Amino acid sequence: METMKDRTQRFTIDCWKLCNTLPQSREYSNLIYQLFKCSSSVGANWRASQRPKSQADFINKLKIVEEEADETCFWLEILQEVWDGEHIEAKRLWKEGDEILRITVASINTAKRKMNKK
Repeated sequence: METMKDRTQRFTIDCWKLCNTLPQSREYSNLIYQLFKCSSSVGANWRASQRPKSQADFINKLKIVEEEADETCFWLEILQEVWDGEHIEAKRLWKEGDEILRITVASINTAKRKMNKK
């Protein structure tokens, strides 16, 4: 079974590969930059969340993952609207981003419940 560390890292790499297939034009440059920036933050911050200084730090880092995964899904939605190319990979990545987002939100909620019990 793939760990979340592996899964978020693969997500970053796959988004990078998708960005490399997009047209290299002025119109796409900001979208490519934003998509790569937020998708790479998903993996980096998930990894950072696994070495927290406290439970609050853990939750805070996961909140960053939540925001960045949601932003990645946003840019993938925009891409599907404006790109004349094939959408299969963008759709697959959106689904993966949404699943990562849902797992992250569930982890945040669990961590908050545990913190409130103390």
